[in-house]
Amino acid sequence: MSDNNSVNGKGSDLTAGIVRSVEKARAVGSEDDVAALEGALLAARASELAEARRRGDRVFFGYGSETARESMSAEVIQRSRRWKMLDRLLAALEAATREPR
Repeated sequence: MSDNNSVNGKGSDLTAGIVRSVEKARAVGSEDDVAALEGALLAARASELAEARRRGDRVFFGYGSETARESMSAEVIQRSRRWKMLDRLLAALEAATREPR
């Protein structure tokens, strides 16, 4: 598996040591397409981070019932995980589009 096109992440079962790898190759038509893809990933990453922080603040300041806070805590964890995956995708895109030396 090529390092330039793979995104490695750990599954939810960390005790079993399961590591999943995703490799997907797609032809990108032009530099404009790469820039558009990067922009979309950056926007999604910013959105996930903002929502995770917003939910985290609501939990921290004690908004809602105990059940609602538990739900928000779970959402913070999920959104943080999604933010990390988007960050890894951006890094893989950068590595794949970097000029060879």
